[in-house]
Amino acid sequence: MKKILGLVFLVIMVSLIFAEPLKVAFVYIGPAGDAGWTFEHDRGRLYLEEALGDDVETQFIENVPESSEAAGVIQGYARKGFDLIFTTSFGYMDPTLEVAKKYPDTIFMHCSGYKTNENMGTYFGRMYQPRYLSGLIAGEMTEDNLIGYVAAFPIPEVIRGINAFALGVKAVNPDAKIKVVWTNTWFDPTIEKEAAISLLDLGADVIAQHQDSPAAQQAAQDYGAYCIGYDSDMNAFAPEAYLGAPIWDFGPYYTKIAESVQNGTWTNEPFWGGLDTGIVKLVISDLVPEDVKEMVLEKQEEIIDGELEPFAGPIYDNEGNLKYAEGELPTDEELLAMDWFVDNVEGNL
Repeated sequence: MKKILGLVFLVIMVSLIFAEPLKVAFVYIGPAGDAGWTFEHDRGRLYLEEALGDDVETQFIENVPESSEAAGVIQGYARKGFDLIFTTSFGYMDPTLEVAKKYPDTIFMHCSGYKTNENMGTYFGRMYQPRYLSGLIAGEMTEDNLIGYVAAFPIPEVIRGINAFALGVKAVNPDAKIKVVWTNTWFDPTIEKEAAISLLDLGADVIAQHQDSPAAQQAAQDYGAYCIGYDSDMNAFAPEAYLGAPIWDFGPYYTKIAESVQNGTWTNEPFWGGLDTGIVKLVISDLVPEDVKEMVLEKQEEIIDGELEPFAGPIYDNEGNLKYAEGELPTDEELLAMDWFVDNVEGNL
């Protein structure tokens, strides 16, 4: 019996010593050093490495276009035997699904999409919650009641964020308007800065953004205006203007998914987490007065506790149509397909 137990122990130790680490790949839309969206995904990757140590091996590729090229990149990782592949931009949805169907033994996770497969899941955060809170700040801090918004593409994700921000502004300042300029880019500091300047020239004294660089915030600082960032805490880039930002924190989620793949409990159930999960957060700078900060933090707790819903009616669109009556709430499906502006937003779709 002692010999048998010894052999069992030896087999276990050998299997542990020679166990292969989980191979995880990340496909990025921009550079890891963009200080925004891709930066936060890569920070999540590094968190994963630190959390799981020798049990995980990661690789990433930057600047992959949202085109047929993406399928080749994703397939390349699958062919190399990666166990788990994260694709981190909306435009990768169809290429990820295409490759997932070819490689049933690989797990694929797509960020911000809605299509799934037996071996492909989706994940995202309810960024509209901290967007709403940042709107409260902007509404309190504007003096000229014109807030500029530098936006990437007119897709539901971006439109939903603009509307949530605008509803936050309206909650504390019904006279303020949000003017939107589209760049049709995710990461182009030159174009983003030019867009911000065009809004500042119109008289905007706060600039918000759905972009991946701090260029719009730097423009606001140059003009003596305030700014609301996005993706990561960009205070260092415009400390004289920065009021705060809705930000991402992917690390704990990436670690949870990797562990579920390792222990065989992974499922393809879609994840859309809010402030209560920690995947989305709000940063508030010291430029925000203490009473405003306290108010915003109170509203944050109300959202976490389910007492406040940013999109609770009555809500009108900017053409005067009632979208949601008093107390009415949009479904998740409606939020995910949003293609209209609320009534204090000026801009074209």
